[in-house]
Amino acid sequence: MSDDTVLVARLDSMGDVLLSGPAVRAVAHGADRVVYLAGPRGAEAAAMLPGVDRVLTWCAPWIAAEPPQVDRDDVLGLVERLSGLGADAAVLLTSFHQSALPLALLLRMAGVPRVSAVSEDYPGSLLDVRHRVTSGIPEAERMLSLAEAAGYPPPPGETGRLSVRRPLPDTRGLTGPDGYAVVHVGADAPSRELPPDLAAKTVAALAERGYRVLVTGGAGEAGTAREVAAHGGTDLVGRTTVAELADVLDRAAVLVAGNTGPAHLAAAVGTPVVSLFAPVVPASAWAPYGTPVRVLGDQLAPCADTRARVCPVPGHPCLTSVSSDDVLTAVDELLGAR
Repeated sequence: MSDDTVLVARLDSMGDVLLSGPAVRAVAHGADRVVYLAGPRGAEAAAMLPGVDRVLTWCAPWIAAEPPQVDRDDVLGLVERLSGLGADAAVLLTSFHQSALPLALLLRMAGVPRVSAVSEDYPGSLLDVRHRVTSGIPEAERMLSLAEAAGYPPPPGETGRLSVRRPLPDTRGLTGPDGYAVVHVGADAPSRELPPDLAAKTVAALAERGYRVLVTGGAGEAGTAREVAAHGGTDLVGRTTVAELADVLDRAAVLVAGNTGPAHLAAAVGTPVVSLFAPVVPASAWAPYGTPVRVLGDQLAPCADTRARVCPVPGHPCLTSVSSDDVLTAVDELLGAR
Protein backbone atom coordinates (compact mmCIF):
# COMPACT_ATOMS: atom_id res chain seq x y z
CA MET A 1 0.00 0.00 0.00
CA SER A 2 1.25 3.50 -0.82
CA ASP A 3 -0.39 6.66 0.52
CA ASP A 4 0.60 10.30 0.42
CA THR A 5 -0.16 11.14 4.07
CA VAL A 6 -1.00 8.80 6.94
CA LEU A 7 -1.93 9.95 10.42
CA VAL A 8 -0.66 7.77 13.28
CA ALA A 9 -2.10 8.53 16.71
CA ARG A 10 -1.03 7.57 20.23
CA LEU A 11 -2.39 10.06 22.72
CA ASP A 12 -0.79 9.17 26.05
CA SER A 13 2.73 9.19 27.50
CA MET A 14 6.39 8.98 26.44
CA GLY A 15 6.70 5.23 26.91
CA ASP A 16 3.53 4.50 24.94
CA VAL A 17 4.79 6.61 22.05
CA LEU A 18 8.24 4.99 22.05
CA LEU A 19 6.64 1.55 21.96
CA SER A 20 4.80 2.58 18.79
CA GLY A 21 8.09 3.00 16.93
CA PRO A 22 8.02 -0.30 14.99
CA ALA A 23 4.44 0.39 13.88
CA VAL A 24 5.41 3.90 12.77
CA ARG A 25 8.30 2.58 10.69
CA ALA A 26 5.97 0.10 9.01
CA VAL A 27 3.51 2.87 8.14
CA ALA A 28 6.33 5.13 6.94
CA HIS A 29 7.50 2.38 4.57
CA GLY A 30 4.14 2.60 2.79
CA ALA A 31 3.51 6.35 2.99
CA ASP A 32 5.09 9.51 1.64
CA ARG A 33 4.45 11.39 4.88
CA VAL A 34 3.60 10.33 8.45
CA VAL A 35 1.92 12.80 10.78
CA TYR A 36 1.88 11.73 14.42
CA LEU A 37 -0.94 12.91 16.69
CA ALA A 38 0.37 12.80 20.26
CA GLY A 39 -0.71 13.94 23.70
CA PRO A 40 1.30 16.60 25.55
CA ARG A 41 3.24 13.96 27.53
CA GLY A 42 4.27 12.07 24.39
CA ALA A 43 4.95 14.79 21.83
CA GLU A 44 8.71 15.11 22.45
CA ALA A 45 9.13 11.36 22.07
CA ALA A 46 6.99 11.33 18.90
CA ALA A 47 9.34 13.85 17.28
CA MET A 48 12.25 11.45 17.94
CA LEU A 49 10.71 8.47 16.13
CA PRO A 50 12.27 7.50 12.80
CA GLY A 51 9.63 7.83 10.10
CA VAL A 52 7.69 10.72 11.65
CA ASP A 53 7.56 13.86 9.49
CA ARG A 54 5.33 16.08 11.61
CA VAL A 55 3.87 16.00 15.13
CA LEU A 56 0.49 17.40 16.15
CA THR A 57 -0.26 17.72 19.87
CA TRP A 58 -3.69 17.47 21.47
CA CYS A 59 -4.83 16.53 24.97
CA ALA A 60 -7.66 14.01 24.64
CA PRO A 61 -10.32 14.16 27.40
CA TRP A 62 -10.74 10.37 27.28
CA ILE A 63 -7.01 9.57 27.66
CA ALA A 64 -5.19 11.95 30.03
CA ALA A 65 -4.78 10.95 33.69
CA GLU A 66 -6.02 14.43 34.61
CA PRO A 67 -8.24 15.07 31.59
CA PRO A 68 -9.33 18.56 30.56
CA GLN A 69 -13.00 19.40 30.44
CA VAL A 70 -14.55 18.78 27.04
CA ASP A 71 -14.35 22.07 25.17
CA ARG A 72 -16.44 22.27 22.02
CA ASP A 73 -14.21 24.86 20.34
CA ASP A 74 -11.08 22.84 21.17
CA VAL A 75 -12.58 19.67 19.69
CA LEU A 76 -13.77 21.44 16.56
CA GLY A 77 -10.37 23.09 16.28
CA LEU A 78 -8.75 19.64 16.21
CA VAL A 79 -11.20 18.52 13.52
CA GLU A 80 -10.19 21.53 11.44
CA ARG A 81 -6.48 20.79 11.89
CA LEU A 82 -7.03 17.15 10.93
CA SER A 83 -9.10 18.15 7.92
CA GLY A 84 -6.28 20.40 6.74
CA LEU A 85 -3.84 17.49 6.65
CA GLY A 86 -5.56 15.83 3.71
CA ALA A 87 -4.72 12.44 5.24
CA ASP A 88 -5.40 9.39 3.10
CA ALA A 89 -5.60 7.08 6.12
CA ALA A 90 -5.25 6.95 9.88
CA VAL A 91 -3.88 4.24 12.17
CA LEU A 92 -5.10 4.71 15.75
CA LEU A 93 -2.84 3.11 18.35
CA THR A 94 -4.33 2.44 21.77
CA SER A 95 -3.68 0.42 24.89
CA PHE A 96 -5.90 -2.57 25.69
CA HIS A 97 -8.09 -0.51 28.07
CA GLN A 98 -8.56 2.48 25.75
CA SER A 99 -11.14 3.05 23.05
CA ALA A 100 -10.14 4.33 19.62
CA LEU A 101 -13.72 5.23 18.73
CA PRO A 102 -13.88 8.84 20.01
CA LEU A 103 -10.89 9.79 17.86
CA ALA A 104 -12.22 7.73 14.96
CA LEU A 105 -15.40 9.83 15.06
CA LEU A 106 -13.39 13.06 14.92
CA LEU A 107 -11.37 11.72 12.00
CA ARG A 108 -14.56 10.88 10.11
CA MET A 109 -15.73 14.45 10.77
CA ALA A 110 -12.39 15.61 9.33
CA GLY A 111 -12.97 13.57 6.18
CA VAL A 112 -10.27 10.92 6.63
CA PRO A 113 -11.38 8.15 4.25
CA ARG A 114 -9.76 5.08 5.86
CA VAL A 115 -9.40 4.51 9.62
CA SER A 116 -7.91 1.46 11.33
CA ALA A 117 -7.81 0.56 15.02
CA VAL A 118 -8.03 -2.23 17.55
CA SER A 119 -11.59 -2.31 18.87
CA GLU A 120 -13.56 -4.76 20.96
CA ASP A 121 -16.59 -2.46 20.77
CA TYR A 122 -18.77 -2.44 17.67
CA PRO A 123 -17.50 0.53 15.63
CA GLY A 124 -20.40 1.04 13.24
CA SER A 125 -19.12 3.13 10.33
CA LEU A 126 -16.19 4.58 12.29
CA LEU A 127 -13.59 1.98 11.32
CA ASP A 128 -12.62 0.44 8.00
CA VAL A 129 -10.25 -2.03 9.69
CA ARG A 130 -11.38 -3.37 13.06
CA HIS A 131 -8.42 -5.34 14.35
CA ARG A 132 -8.40 -7.87 17.21
CA VAL A 133 -5.35 -8.94 19.24
CA THR A 134 -4.53 -11.43 21.97
CA SER A 135 -4.39 -9.81 25.39
CA GLY A 136 -1.05 -9.53 27.20
CA ILE A 137 1.26 -9.57 24.17
CA PRO A 138 4.07 -6.97 24.15
CA GLU A 139 2.64 -3.55 23.44
CA ALA A 140 5.09 -2.89 20.59
CA GLU A 141 3.96 -6.09 18.87
CA ARG A 142 0.30 -5.23 19.49
CA MET A 143 0.68 -1.92 17.68
CA LEU A 144 2.79 -3.38 14.87
CA SER A 145 0.11 -6.01 14.25
CA LEU A 146 -2.42 -3.23 13.71
CA ALA A 147 -0.15 -1.50 11.20
CA GLU A 148 0.12 -4.78 9.28
CA ALA A 149 -3.64 -5.32 9.40
CA ALA A 150 -4.11 -1.79 8.07
CA GLY A 151 -1.95 -2.65 5.06
CA TYR A 152 1.48 -1.48 6.19
CA PRO A 153 3.81 -4.48 6.59
CA PRO A 154 7.26 -3.91 8.09
CA PRO A 155 10.00 -3.02 5.62
CA PRO A 156 12.58 -5.66 4.69
CA GLY A 157 15.18 -6.13 7.41
CA GLU A 158 12.99 -4.58 10.09
CA THR A 159 14.14 -5.68 13.56
CA GLY A 160 10.95 -4.79 15.42
CA ARG A 161 13.00 -3.09 18.16
CA LEU A 162 12.45 0.38 19.55
CA SER A 163 14.62 3.19 18.22
CA VAL A 164 15.08 6.96 18.16
CA ARG A 165 16.54 9.40 15.66
CA ARG A 166 20.26 9.92 15.76
CA PRO A 167 22.55 11.74 16.30
CA LEU A 168 21.52 12.51 19.87
CA PRO A 169 22.57 15.67 21.71
CA ASP A 170 25.96 15.31 23.39
CA THR A 171 25.49 15.38 27.18
CA ARG A 172 29.00 14.43 28.26
CA GLY A 173 29.36 17.86 29.83
CA LEU A 174 26.69 16.75 32.33
CA THR A 175 27.60 13.11 32.74
CA GLY A 176 31.33 12.71 32.28
CA PRO A 177 32.72 9.54 30.64
CA ASP A 178 30.50 6.67 29.51
CA GLY A 179 29.74 3.56 31.54
CA TYR A 180 27.90 4.94 34.55
CA ALA A 181 24.71 3.56 36.15
CA VAL A 182 21.46 5.55 36.05
CA VAL A 183 18.76 5.35 38.73
CA HIS A 184 15.49 6.96 37.66
CA VAL A 185 13.01 8.16 40.27
CA GLY A 186 9.35 8.86 39.60
CA ALA A 187 6.76 7.71 37.08
CA ASP A 188 3.47 8.94 35.63
CA ALA A 189 1.62 6.92 38.29
CA PRO A 190 2.86 6.58 41.90
CA SER A 191 2.10 2.85 41.88
CA ARG A 192 4.66 2.30 39.12
CA GLU A 193 7.62 4.30 40.45
CA LEU A 194 10.78 3.04 42.11
CA PRO A 195 10.20 3.39 45.89
CA PRO A 196 12.43 6.27 47.13
CA ASP A 197 13.92 4.27 50.00
CA LEU A 198 14.92 1.47 47.63
CA ALA A 199 16.24 4.05 45.15
CA ALA A 200 18.47 5.58 47.84
CA LYS A 201 19.79 2.18 48.98
CA THR A 202 20.40 1.20 45.36
CA VAL A 203 22.42 4.37 44.69
CA ALA A 204 24.51 3.69 47.80
CA ALA A 205 25.05 0.04 46.86
CA LEU A 206 26.04 0.84 43.28
CA ALA A 207 28.43 3.57 44.43
CA GLU A 208 30.01 1.20 46.93
CA ARG A 209 30.42 -1.31 44.11
CA GLY A 210 32.43 1.31 42.19
CA TYR A 211 29.86 2.68 39.75
CA ARG A 212 29.41 6.34 39.07
CA VAL A 213 25.67 6.84 39.59
CA LEU A 214 23.46 9.45 37.94
CA VAL A 215 19.96 10.10 39.26
CA THR A 216 17.30 11.20 36.76
CA GLY A 217 13.63 12.04 37.00
CA GLY A 218 10.97 14.52 35.99
CA ALA A 219 10.87 18.10 37.24
CA GLY A 220 8.22 17.10 39.78
CA GLU A 221 10.62 14.64 41.43
CA ALA A 222 13.32 17.21 42.24
CA GLY A 223 13.03 16.85 46.01
CA THR A 224 13.03 13.05 45.95
CA ALA A 225 15.93 12.96 43.50
CA ARG A 226 18.01 15.29 45.65
CA GLU A 227 17.54 13.00 48.67
CA VAL A 228 18.26 9.87 46.63
CA ALA A 229 21.36 11.35 44.97
CA ALA A 230 22.73 12.33 48.39
CA HIS A 231 23.53 8.63 48.95
CA GLY A 232 26.36 8.67 46.41
CA GLY A 233 24.93 9.86 43.09
CA THR A 234 24.81 12.96 40.89
CA ASP A 235 21.43 14.65 40.52
CA LEU A 236 20.41 15.37 36.89
CA VAL A 237 16.69 15.89 37.51
CA GLY A 238 15.23 18.69 35.42
CA ARG A 239 18.47 19.22 33.49
CA THR A 240 17.67 17.28 30.30
CA THR A 241 15.16 17.29 27.48
CA VAL A 242 13.81 13.92 26.34
CA ALA A 243 16.41 13.82 23.55
CA GLU A 244 19.19 14.67 26.01
CA LEU A 245 17.95 12.01 28.41
CA ALA A 246 18.15 9.54 25.53
CA ASP A 247 21.84 10.39 25.16
CA VAL A 248 22.41 10.04 28.92
CA LEU A 249 20.85 6.57 28.77
CA ASP A 250 22.60 5.64 25.53
CA ARG A 251 26.01 5.96 27.19
CA ALA A 252 24.96 4.33 30.47
CA ALA A 253 25.94 0.78 31.40
CA VAL A 254 22.54 0.10 32.95
CA LEU A 255 19.31 1.80 34.03
CA VAL A 256 17.42 1.00 37.24
CA ALA A 257 13.84 2.28 37.09
CA GLY A 258 10.20 1.59 37.74
CA ASN A 259 7.65 1.10 34.98
CA THR A 260 8.12 4.51 33.40
CA GLY A 261 8.84 6.18 30.07
CA PRO A 262 12.62 6.39 30.54
CA ALA A 263 12.75 2.59 30.85
CA HIS A 264 11.36 2.43 27.29
CA LEU A 265 13.73 5.21 26.23
CA ALA A 266 16.62 3.07 27.51
CA ALA A 267 15.26 0.17 25.44
CA ALA A 268 15.11 2.44 22.40
CA VAL A 269 18.86 3.16 22.69
CA GLY A 270 19.74 -0.45 23.58
CA THR A 271 20.71 0.03 27.24
CA PRO A 272 20.02 -2.85 29.69
CA VAL A 273 17.27 -2.18 32.24
CA VAL A 274 16.63 -3.46 35.75
CA SER A 275 12.86 -2.94 35.83
CA LEU A 276 11.18 -2.58 39.23
CA PHE A 277 7.81 -3.53 37.84
CA ALA A 278 4.58 -3.19 39.84
CA PRO A 279 2.09 -5.68 38.37
CA VAL A 280 -0.80 -3.20 38.20
CA VAL A 281 -0.38 -3.77 34.45
CA PRO A 282 1.11 -6.98 32.99
CA ALA A 283 4.88 -7.11 32.51
CA SER A 284 4.28 -9.32 29.45
CA ALA A 285 2.88 -6.23 27.72
CA TRP A 286 4.75 -3.35 29.33
CA ALA A 287 8.23 -4.45 30.40
CA PRO A 288 11.09 -2.76 28.45
CA TYR A 289 11.09 -4.31 24.99
CA GLY A 290 13.95 -5.51 22.80
CA THR A 291 16.81 -4.82 25.23
CA PRO A 292 18.36 -6.97 27.98
CA VAL A 293 16.07 -6.67 31.01
CA ARG A 294 15.55 -8.13 34.47
CA VAL A 295 12.06 -7.68 35.92
CA LEU A 296 11.94 -7.44 39.71
CA GLY A 297 8.86 -7.28 41.93
CA ASP A 298 6.13 -9.69 42.98
CA GLN A 299 4.12 -10.20 39.79
CA LEU A 300 1.44 -12.13 41.70
CA ALA A 301 0.81 -9.42 44.31
CA PRO A 302 -2.82 -8.51 45.14
CA CYS A 303 -2.54 -5.35 43.03
CA ALA A 304 -1.97 -7.38 39.84
CA ASP A 305 -3.94 -6.19 36.81
CA THR A 306 -5.82 -3.50 38.76
CA ARG A 307 -4.40 -0.63 36.64
CA ALA A 308 -4.29 1.31 39.91
CA ARG A 309 -2.45 4.63 39.73
CA VAL A 310 -1.91 4.58 43.50
CA CYS A 311 -1.03 1.26 45.14
CA PRO A 312 -4.21 -0.25 46.67
CA VAL A 313 -2.22 -2.48 49.06
CA PRO A 314 -0.75 -0.85 52.20
CA GLY A 315 3.04 -0.68 52.11
CA HIS A 316 3.33 -1.26 48.35
CA PRO A 317 4.67 -4.81 49.00
CA CYS A 318 5.12 -5.80 45.34
CA LEU A 319 8.15 -3.47 45.18
CA THR A 320 9.15 -2.82 48.79
CA SER A 321 9.84 -6.56 49.05
CA VAL A 322 12.76 -6.02 46.63
CA SER A 323 16.14 -5.21 48.24
CA SER A 324 19.15 -3.31 46.93
CA ASP A 325 20.98 -6.67 46.96
CA ASP A 326 18.32 -7.97 44.55
CA VAL A 327 18.97 -4.99 42.31
CA LEU A 328 22.75 -5.52 42.38
CA THR A 329 22.27 -9.18 41.52
CA ALA A 330 20.15 -8.16 38.53
CA VAL A 331 22.79 -5.63 37.44
CA ASP A 332 25.46 -8.34 37.67
CA GLU A 333 23.33 -10.70 35.59
CA LEU A 334 22.94 -8.06 32.90
CA LEU A 335 26.53 -6.83 32.84
CA GLY A 336 28.56 -9.66 34.34
CA ALA A 337 29.97 -9.54 37.86
CA ARG A 338 32.55 -6.80 38.37
